Amino acid sequence: MGMLDLMAQRVAAGQIVRFRPTGNSMVPLIASRDLVTVEPVNAGRLEAGDIVLAKVAGTVYLHKVSAVDHANARVQISNNRGRVNGWTNHARVYGICTNVAGTARPRLSGKTAPS
Repeated sequence: MGMLDLMAQRVAAGQIVRFRPTGNSMVPLIASRDLVTVEPVNAGRLEAGDIVLAKVAGTVYLHKVSAVDHANARVQISNNRGRVNGWTNHARVYGICTNVAGTARPRLSGKTAPS
């Protein structure tokens, strides 16, 4: 089990987590080893552009919501370089990124769930 899986478990249990993900798939929104904060999410309020901790096809990603289909309670997850990971249902979206390297993410009103 990887670090993102552990973070997803904690957020799914209602915790707010802070960690330093590695990789370059989200540059310039998140650089490798930037400190991020992820909070439990109200998935029904998500919009394209939100950064979420979600499981797609068995893998947990800290990636962007690239499309929403609230009628079917699902979102499409992609990195910031144009690669689409796929669609996942709201139950597999564990958290929303609220802060990156000390800067609050925009448009968070109503999107965080009580922790």
